[in-house]
Parts: sequence; structure tokens; C-alpha cells
Amino acid sequence: MVEIKTPEQIAKMREAGLVVAAIHAATRKVAVPGATTKDLDDAARKVLAEHGAKSNFLGYGGFPATICTSVNDVVVHGIPDTETVLQDGDIISIDCGAIIDGWHGDAAYTAFVGSGHSAELIELSRVTEESMWAGIAAVAKGNRLVDISKAIEGYIRRQPRPVSGKYGIVEDYGGHGIGSQMHMDPHLLNYVDRKRGRGPKLVPGFCIAIEPMVNLGTPKTHVLEDDWTVKSNDGSWSSHWEHSVALTEDGPLVLTSPDGGKAKLAELGITAAPDPSARS
Repeated sequence: MVEIKTPEQIAKMREAGLVVAAIHAATRKVAVPGATTKDLDDAARKVLAEHGAKSNFLGYGGFPATICTSVNDVVVHGIPDTETVLQDGDIISIDCGAIIDGWHGDAAYTAFVGSGHSAELIELSRVTEESMWAGIAAVAKGNRLVDISKAIEGYIRRQPRPVSGKYGIVEDYGGHGIGSQMHMDPHLLNYVDRKRGRGPKLVPGFCIAIEPMVNLGTPKTHVLEDDWTVKSNDGSWSSHWEHSVALTEDGPLVLTSPDGGKAKLAELGITAAPDPSARS
């Protein structure tokens, strides 16, 4: 069953989303050469405490940290520790969430550590992020879930192929409903699988976490012995971007973006819904 939210519940999710945005801002500052992934986790814990929010990652299915830190060929679910030291030229995807009064936010981004990154890596992150925004732009009344998947995959497939040969759209992980829980129905594929049908219709109150994961090679992945860390099978590096989005009567609201998605959606010819956090 898809949980449909009231405007008041979406406003509470926006509060949680702004905490997630604050975690992103804090961890970006810490993601520098010489920092450990535990340093990033500590920064996230501090932001949560400052906002009176709870982590929805810590303890989830036994996950031992506040955020996921996925470096280079780690696709998702990397566990922060004191042994993983960021190096100049690394990329890292940071995935995190927050709970305010029982309502969840969840978002991820890819950061470049230091300098000297190849044009191919920079383009990988850009393509992944822009495919996320293409999916967000498809969150509109009358569309169906598959329209989001189609927009994400379509954007990626239209891009020039990298020198390595292809962009691998990860198939084993995808987006999800979000609200009173972090992971809820429906599951969102980042590609179109015609066997799954069109999925539910998008109506006001529908909330979804849109999160493409793209490898600079194979889409195939495997899980390490810690039962969490997911790596690409061929060692190709990976990018992960995510936002939580609500569909309102007035259009989409990007719950985990500082401006509610206003600027980026305007570039795509879409007016973002009014931001409940801006009301006084």
C-alpha cells in the first residue's frame, strides 16, 4: 500500500528534509584528503543533535552508523570507520537521513575529494545527478511510477558514452516510498522493466525517494562479508544521488533540497510547490 500524506505531514517531512540538507552541507566540509569516513559520521551526528532529530540509519536492520559512506567502487551502504582515510582524487557518495516527530527524510550526494579527478568521473557524477532531476521532473499529477523510471533511464541513455564504454545503471537497488518509515512501498526502479507494469498513479500526497546509482562500467554488484557494503563487480567507480520528493496539489516539492528544488526545477520549466518551511 502506498502511504498518502496530508499537507501537514508533508510539512513535517520538510523539516526532516532540511536536517538532511544540513548534514549534507556539514559532511561536504569534512570530505577532504586525510579525513576518515568516521569523521564524516561524527559531523552528521552533531547536526542531528543540534536539530533535535533522530537518525533513521543508525540501527536500521543492524546498520552500525549514522550515514553511509561509499568510496570509489563502493556503490552504496559503505560503513564509516576510522581505517578508511580519504585520499586526493577519491569520490565518495554520502547517504543520510533524519526523523522529526516520526517523519523521515533521506538523500544522498557524490562528492569529489581533493582535486585531479578525470573528466570521465566528473561526467559520471553529473549524469547521475541530472538523471535524478529528470526523475523528479516526472513527479506530476496523472503520471505513474514508471514515468519516473523512464525519465531516469532515458536521460542516462541519451548521454554520450564514457571512454570506458557504458554507464551501468545499478539494478539491485533503487528508490522507495518514504514517510512514516524510511523505506516504504513503492519500490522505484531506475530503469524500465515492462514486466512490472506502470505502477501506481501519482497523486497529491505521494512521496518518493528518487536515487539513481550509476557505475562507470558494469551494473552488476556484490555485497561484502559485512552484509552491508555493496561494490561494483568489475571495480568500476560509482555515483549515487538522491532526494526525497513530495507531490502536492501545487506540484513537486523537493523535501531534502535547501530551496525545495525551486531553482533546479525552474531550469526544467517546472514550478516547485510552495515551501511550507518558508511560512512564518
